Amino acid sequence: MLNWDDPLNSTATPAQPTKTTPAKEAVKTVAAQPQTLAASYASSTVLEGMSFEETGLELPNVDFKQPDPIEEALAEKAIEGIIRDEAETADSLTPVKASDKRVINGEADVNQLAPFKYPWAWEYFLNANKNHWTPLDINMAQDVQDYQHTLNNAEKHTYENVLAYLTTSDILAMRNIGLAVMEKMTAPELQIYQARQVYEEALHTWTYQHCIETIGLDQGEIYNRYRVVPAIHGKIKLANKRLESVMRSDMDLRNPDNLNEFVMAYIFFAAIFEGSWFYNGFTPIFSLQRRGLMKGTAEQLQYIMRDEVMHASFGIRVVKQIMLENNVSLDPKAIRQMWDESEAAEHAYAHYILKKPILGYTADDHIEQFRFIANRRARQLSMEEPFPNAQNRTPWLDEQANMRKEKNFFETRVTEYQTGGALDWG
Repeated sequence: MLNWDDPLNSTATPAQPTKTTPAKEAVKTVAAQPQTLAASYASSTVLEGMSFEETGLELPNVDFKQPDPIEEALAEKAIEGIIRDEAETADSLTPVKASDKRVINGEADVNQLAPFKYPWAWEYFLNANKNHWTPLDINMAQDVQDYQHTLNNAEKHTYENVLAYLTTSDILAMRNIGLAVMEKMTAPELQIYQARQVYEEALHTWTYQHCIETIGLDQGEIYNRYRVVPAIHGKIKLANKRLESVMRSDMDLRNPDNLNEFVMAYIFFAAIFEGSWFYNGFTPIFSLQRRGLMKGTAEQLQYIMRDEVMHASFGIRVVKQIMLENNVSLDPKAIRQMWDESEAAEHAYAHYILKKPILGYTADDHIEQFRFIANRRARQLSMEEPFPNAQNRTPWLDEQANMRKEKNFFETRVTEYQTGGALDWG
């Protein structure tokens, strides 16, 4: 038994008197005995009296060289340089001040969270964590029944193609924030919320996958629709164009042209992609929910919608801050073209997913609602409304983000969290 106060000594047997043991016999003794910790360290009782002549081992001759004066001088200079660098570093070290921080092109230490310059970014992170959920929290049993036995062909077409578009879109949103945006931020409180945003986009993709698997749809066919259906591909193509414009290794945001391109991409993803397309994109499923159909999927989308509204709100606030700090002036024609392209893509998409109107919702409703939401995002950006006089065709849509409703305990898990319903979703 080992003595853990002195692991090289065993307390199993009393110490025996030391006697000289020939080397060959000592080796046999060690080989025959269990390898205790002491034996593994080659105890002194084994080594004592061993003759290396008897083992046939030869010890090498070690030739100790005299120090080379040149090498000694170089070593001394290296040490002096290290000492000098340490002294200079110590003289240059200063505490981080909040005023030194910038959203981009900042010089402050990006590894130091506080003091905050943008406390609102930290509040976004705290609020996002209050909307924590997973798709497994929601009962989807009735959706399977609805899809198989209640939905007509037009409603199935709408349901499937909404999922087909969303599955690819959230992966695009994840790549935009995680690969193109986060690494350009120079204030850690912004990066921390965006890290949460990357997770949420992955969670949304899991949710769509969970719906597809639960309903029993052909995954390969659904996921490939964005590649073979022009109306879905058109929206993804526009988003990819903006993503590729900022995912460049040579993107220096101190260059005015690069900065302008980055701001335009940020506006696209915050105000159009997530703020308008996503916000409006769940509406066909919510129209089914209002008739008591596909309620599980709709509830999943309600949680996603809350995330997406926060993403859009955060992105709009960030891009306005970037424009303020860097004195960015955008080309009105480029802004106008961006809105027009997004409307044209949404027009084609609406007429595809709603080839035949479903009860309570039409392609014209979808397009007009997009215009109405786009105007709202433009106002939040302090820009001119792109579609004056657009009408609010689905006044109930904003209610979906608030989720202020009673739940039947026996139908679904209660997933309303303490403050989520009280947040201001903009």
